[in-house]
Amino acid sequence: MFRYVGIFLYFYCSVALSEPPYSGGETTVFNTSVNAFSMPAKNLSLIRREGFFIGNAFFKNPWVTAPASTAARDGLGPLFNTNACQSCHVKDGRGRPPLDDENMISMLVRISIDVPHAKQYLQQLTENGLIAEPVYGGQIQNRAIRGVKPEAEVTLEWLESEFKFPDGAVVKLRKPEVVFSDLAYGELDENTVVSARVAPAMIGMGLLEAIPESTLKQFVTTQKQSKSGVSGKLNYVWDRRLQKKMPGRFGWKAAMPNVKQQVASAFSGDIGITSNLFPESSCTSKQVKCLSAPSGGEPELTNEILDFVTFYSKSLAVPARRNMDDASVQRGEEIFAEINCNSCHVETMLTGADKEFPEYSQQEIHPYTDLLLHDMGEGLADGMSEFEAQGTEWRTPPLWGIGLLQTVNEHTNLLHDGRARNIEEAILWHQGEALNSRNAYAKLSYEDRQKLLDFINSL
Repeated sequence: MFRYVGIFLYFYCSVALSEPPYSGGETTVFNTSVNAFSMPAKNLSLIRREGFFIGNAFFKNPWVTAPASTAARDGLGPLFNTNACQSCHVKDGRGRPPLDDENMISMLVRISIDVPHAKQYLQQLTENGLIAEPVYGGQIQNRAIRGVKPEAEVTLEWLESEFKFPDGAVVKLRKPEVVFSDLAYGELDENTVVSARVAPAMIGMGLLEAIPESTLKQFVTTQKQSKSGVSGKLNYVWDRRLQKKMPGRFGWKAAMPNVKQQVASAFSGDIGITSNLFPESSCTSKQVKCLSAPSGGEPELTNEILDFVTFYSKSLAVPARRNMDDASVQRGEEIFAEINCNSCHVETMLTGADKEFPEYSQQEIHPYTDLLLHDMGEGLADGMSEFEAQGTEWRTPPLWGIGLLQTVNEHTNLLHDGRARNIEEAILWHQGEALNSRNAYAKLSYEDRQKLLDFINSL
């Protein structure tokens, strides 16, 4: 019996060593099911997994109005977008725009004021990176607890256009226009800028946080030296714990420096839950009933629960690549490099030393991002600045796991507002620094375009 076990282990190890690198290094999981984005890092110990499952419980279960017997989960709202993290990040995956008969749940609308940076706004600009709308704050909250009016009803109108390939093929594109109705607290400031955004997938966040700042700076240098028209930059944002500016890594405009602040920000803006990092209520002076609503504590989110949800969010594993031996996928990978997609969607990097998360230390990973801001042109512009990100600039989203989106979330909507219904539409929206790559893609034959899409779907 032991002889056969030994043969099995030898065969298994030989195959593993000959296989291509895993997307998340030793943290990678082999799962292609509907739960592919919800697995703990492969190398997380059994003891550490206990924290993962506790964090998962607080991530999935709904928060309730205060006061309540469930004191650990009360304090919802008074204004909010959802009552649980899982409602936006369904199965830890990507959100989408609402269908015609749906409320907006896994998508939200950010707002800010586009005015000169006068002295009275300096604190807001330093800590939040933008100027909140004076009545509605930085985000439209379309739900509320009993006795408080939701801020507004939000719907989308779709504007359509066509892209015609040189070979005559035509693709219909769309972009959303946000429409507000039933504004409960008065009109929006005339200088209000609006940005619709879907919830991004959560896999690999801990690995991205572990990438050294020096690596990100090197990406900036390499791109400038290439003289290819691609020239990304870091978004230096306010770290609320350290009380200083740090490189932004998370969010559509890289406005959050680390996973913990991203989690606390979502609790604040999306669920209306205060924390030590975001102790202020989202109610403004015009929202009297909101200000007088009962609190779930000061703060409502304890440091312990915040740590558990942060641990869970950092621990979510990246699924392994698929179909890597397929000839179409292999040719698609070559095309990906030939048309310069890998300038921004950088394949390989090495994480640094992480004392809090030793499982993520010195891992060779393949996220296909540089975490930098890039000017993507007027077609994708929302006109909203966040810290050093301008209205046309967006963080390069990681591509790992993209081919499993349909399986996990039953849709393939991409880009910050979910306008692209598939990978090809997302590519065709690339302009600005990515215009040359977009045009190169358009000039490919139909067969080569499919090979490139097969490669991206293998990630």
